[in-house]
Amino acid sequence: MRIIAGTFRSRQLKSLKGLALRPTSDRLRESLFNVLAGRISGCLFLDVFAGTGAVGIEALSRSAAGVVFIENHSPAATLIQKNLDSLGLSGCARILKLDALRGLQRLAAEHTPASAPFDIVFLDPPYADADEYRRVLTFLGSAPFLEPGGLVIAEHRRTFDLPEALGQLERVRVLRQGDASLSFFRARPSANPNPPPVHLST
Repeated sequence: MRIIAGTFRSRQLKSLKGLALRPTSDRLRESLFNVLAGRISGCLFLDVFAGTGAVGIEALSRSAAGVVFIENHSPAATLIQKNLDSLGLSGCARILKLDALRGLQRLAAEHTPASAPFDIVFLDPPYADADEYRRVLTFLGSAPFLEPGGLVIAEHRRTFDLPEALGQLERVRVLRQGDASLSFFRARPSANPNPPPVHLST
């Protein structure tokens, strides 16, 4: 597993052996960041169900200002820290060793009007856990820490469809690749009437 582009292009990341994690494939990660290319630099990125941390670390390599990783599996959280340390990125990252919903609740509780909001949220729950998708997306649909016009992207099985809207989130695109899909949701803007567009080319 490697970093695709940016400052740390082609650097290898450590992973866990066996089936404990299902990392987002390099190809799908490349497609994701092709779509997000104009939004990454300087953004605040949230990686939920972070696994190896490959998605959030890719964002840092491409000049994201900071990343918060939420990962409940202790060996995976330790692995994220090792990957960050090996690249000297620990200073612009935070790891919450909590399950996804508790991690999001903590971020919501910490958020104040003066806090920087998250511009992009990526989540990759276990494909078979439909309830986890529902719980997390429902929470994000009213989360106080999302930038108006910001994006929430959910990776899921191609045959599993997500709702068109959840709270303030509205689905604006689905990208399909192999057995996987990425659903892009935009947070309906409450203050910014002209959020950046979601480009349809990859």
